[in-house]
Amino acid sequence: MAGDATTIARPYADAVFARAVETDKLDLWSDMLGLLSTAAQDPALSGLIASPKLDRSQMIELMLDIGGGRLSDEGQNLVRLLVANDRLSVLPEIAVHFEKRRAEHQGTLDVEVASAFKLMPAQEQQLADALKRKLGRDIRITSTEDPELIGGFRLRAGDMVIDGSVAGQLGKLANELGI
Repeated sequence: MAGDATTIARPYADAVFARAVETDKLDLWSDMLGLLSTAAQDPALSGLIASPKLDRSQMIELMLDIGGGRLSDEGQNLVRLLVANDRLSVLPEIAVHFEKRRAEHQGTLDVEVASAFKLMPAQEQQLADALKRKLGRDIRITSTEDPELIGGFRLRAGDMVIDGSVAGQLGKLANELGI
C-alpha cells in the first residue's frame, strides 16, 4: 500500500514543487504541506477521511478550518483538488516527496542517525562535516537514540545506509554462521 500511495502522491508533489519554485515560495509550501500532513495523520481525522460520514464539501470545509489562516489560496485549491479526487489520505506522502525535492533543489541532504547513545552536538557537526566532504552537499542531521543498537550507529541518507552498530555486526556474524 505504501508503494501505491507514493505512486499516487508523486505527481501532486511534483506539481506543487514546480509551482513553489516558480513562485519562489518553497518555505510557504513546506509549512502548508507539513500542517496538512500532520492533520491527515491524526487518528481521528484519518478515520474521517477514510469514512463516508462527511461529503466532499464538508471535508473541504473541515480541512480549510484546520488550515486556518495558514493556507494560501493555492494551498486551499490543493485541498479542494485532493478532496475532489479522494486523495487526502496521501498528504503525508506528498509532503515527504516535496521535502525530498526541496532538499535536492537546495543542495541539502537529510541524514538520519540512530545511535546507541545520545550524540553530542560536536559529534553531529563532525559527522555532518565528513559527509559534506564525501557527498558534496550540505547536511542536515536528525539523530535519535536507539539502545537496541548496543553500540555504534546506523546512518540513513537517502538510499545510502551505513550500519556501524554492534547489533548490525552481530546480525551479520549470525548470518555468516547460519544461526
